[in-house]
Order: sequence, then C-alpha cells, then structure tokens
Amino acid sequence: MTSEDNNTIAPAAPAEVANPFTGSDVEAILRERGWISNAATITPEQNAWCERATALLGPRCADRSSLVDLLGLVFRYDAADLMTQKDTHVIMSRRDARDVLRQLGRLVLEPHPFTSERFKEIVTSLKESLDIQGRELFHPLRLALAGRVGEGNLDRVILLVDEAADAGFATNVKTVRQRALEFCAALD
Repeated sequence: MTSEDNNTIAPAAPAEVANPFTGSDVEAILRERGWISNAATITPEQNAWCERATALLGPRCADRSSLVDLLGLVFRYDAADLMTQKDTHVIMSRRDARDVLRQLGRLVLEPHPFTSERFKEIVTSLKESLDIQGRELFHPLRLALAGRVGEGNLDRVILLVDEAADAGFATNVKTVRQRALEFCAALD
C-alpha cells in the first residue's frame, strides 16, 4: 500500500544511530563505579550482558556521562529514597498511578523472566484492565522499575535489570520483581 492509497504520508524510516560505545566501555564503567570488582575476572555471561547493555543503551547516549547515568539505574535502586523526591510525588498524584503499581505488583509476582515480551504483556494487560495509555501508564512503571521518571530509554534500562542479576551481578542488582515490591511497600 502506498501513502496515496490511504491519503497519509508514510513516516520516514528512523535513521540508524551509530553506537559510540563497546562492551569494554561498559565493563570499564562498571569497574570504575565499583559495580564489579577491579580484581574480578568478568564471566562470559557478564561479558554478554555488557555487550547487550552497549547495544540497548549506547545509541541513546550522547556521551559517556549519559551511559554512566543509565547504567547506574541498573545497579542502584532505593525505593525509600525515591519517595523523598518531588518527581515521585508528582507522578503518584496522577489519576490511576497507584492502580498501575498495584496491578504491576501482582503481575510481577508470577515467576516469569522479565524479557521484552514479558514487558509487552504487562503493558498490554495494564492498558486493557485500566483503560489508560501514554504517560499515565508509563511514568509510574518507569519510576517504580527504573527508579526515574523519563522517556523510552528507561524501558531499555528495565530490560537490563533481570539480565544483570542473571549474569552474576546479583549482589548489586535488585530484580524487577524486587523493585516493584519494594516500591509498592514504600508507598504505604
């Protein structure tokens, strides 16, 4: 079907963004920040995670500082601290925010790995059961699971969380399930 068939202009294909980072850059950041020991030999699973983190986050980061910031969201999470922030109160005062989090808490109790497919299933379930979309849905999700209010690059952070725990970064990483439950508990 051409754009003339439906009287719309076909959107331009997104330009491929070059990734300025490598898995070695991610590994170096993890060591610099103490998220892995400088003395530790990186495992094949951790190396694969570094490559995946590079692929998901690298093209979205304008500079190394931005990459450090997003990686920090994977390795640092404190729901009690989030409750002290103004952005949290703004998001939580919105209509349906608490309902999103209550249902999220129930959905992540199911023992499924938090993959891209699982994330889509949860979003679909929330959209259908709450009849909401856009920022009213995604801002509470991103806040609870990534630890920050923001846009779609935080969804990529969320996808890296359970993978980081599975790769053996478990001492530093709270899983998606742990984050959702901790956030819901901190609401009371």
